[in-house]
Amino acid sequence: MMGSISRPVTEFCLDLYNKLNRNAEDTNIIFSPMSISVALALVHLGAKNNTAAQIEKVLHVRKAAERMSLGSDLESTAPEMEPERSQERQPSLSQCNKDGDLNHEAFQALLLQLQNLGERYVLTLANNLFIQQGFELQQQFLMCAKELYGAMLQTVDFHGAVEATRIKINSWVESETQGKIKELFAPGMIDARALLVLVNVIYFKASWEHKFEERKTVQRDFKLNENEKKPVQMMYQKGTFKLGYIEETGAQVLELPYAQKSLSMIILLPGDMADGSTSGLEQIERTMTYENLMLWASSEHMFEMTVEVYLPRFKLEGTFNLNEVLQEMGMTDIFTESKADLSAMSFAKSLVLSNVVHKTYVEVNEEGTVAAAGTGAVIVRRSLPLTEVFMADHPFLFFIRHNPTNTILFFGKLCSP
Repeated sequence: MMGSISRPVTEFCLDLYNKLNRNAEDTNIIFSPMSISVALALVHLGAKNNTAAQIEKVLHVRKAAERMSLGSDLESTAPEMEPERSQERQPSLSQCNKDGDLNHEAFQALLLQLQNLGERYVLTLANNLFIQQGFELQQQFLMCAKELYGAMLQTVDFHGAVEATRIKINSWVESETQGKIKELFAPGMIDARALLVLVNVIYFKASWEHKFEERKTVQRDFKLNENEKKPVQMMYQKGTFKLGYIEETGAQVLELPYAQKSLSMIILLPGDMADGSTSGLEQIERTMTYENLMLWASSEHMFEMTVEVYLPRFKLEGTFNLNEVLQEMGMTDIFTESKADLSAMSFAKSLVLSNVVHKTYVEVNEEGTVAAAGTGAVIVRRSLPLTEVFMADHPFLFFIRHNPTNTILFFGKLCSP
């Protein structure tokens, strides 16, 4: 069941990365394909007809539904389902999902898992819709948004009090992210003609399964490109990790697990070009299809070995207004007054989506649950294992994966720590 959104989220992730990366040669990128997918799924609850179909296409769930049609017979025979009880308990939730190919329950199930990662994780995801006062909202939509996505729509006055509205949205975001994301909208960023603004923010910080020892963090040069370098705080640890190698590009793939291995960071590190050029990164980007990404980071492709890991300490924040990108990807009707069909959200014909804003904040430092196990025990082994060196001192790609469902929560490019 859950596998059904892993692929769409990854395909959406790669589409979006390629768009965001177009004019971002030396720029860091960080976004959460999972949380943007969830945000668009929330809007999909209120959309109908072509407007809904376009969201499904952008999220790659149309194909998923065709692939899933084989699996649907299997589900109905699952013994643990007691059909008459579950229907009684949710008289109207079943109404939330009836149009189109988007599986809202699968998103809801993933969100529940992500809320229960344990105290070693801080993963705060906040989704909300802010709507211009005066639009009457469908009760069904309000209920489904709350039940499935924990979203409480807020009525605001963009037209009469845009500055007060901006402050209200910012303070909502700040409290939802425990003060980590303070000023989502700078003054003047919200249009006083806005009708509906979708805000999606996610903050992540977790403990590594094996921590980097702070006393081993030293200043080293990070090569930004052929000509420039800058000093960074380079963390170090030696331990047993899964490492893979991409033959075509000479890149290394390292898996760094977080606490209890629920999540992992996968790093795609280009082979170090002798001339310091970043062409290795572009080679990975060019060959990065869904199939390749799955293959490169699959357990069959990676082997446990002793690795000396050098990784810069970094904090990445990414803020994107996704209107333009989503329109390029095919979601055009929802932004267009004559075409938007949000009739499952509101009775008003004139409602359109004004803004989709996404912000991600990811912090990477030494903190871990336990010290690396591999430090003192190496001598016991009969044959000395080969030690590989993984030196992340030049630009790389990385993603953070929820291992039980194989879902990409974050995707990023680090050009300059």
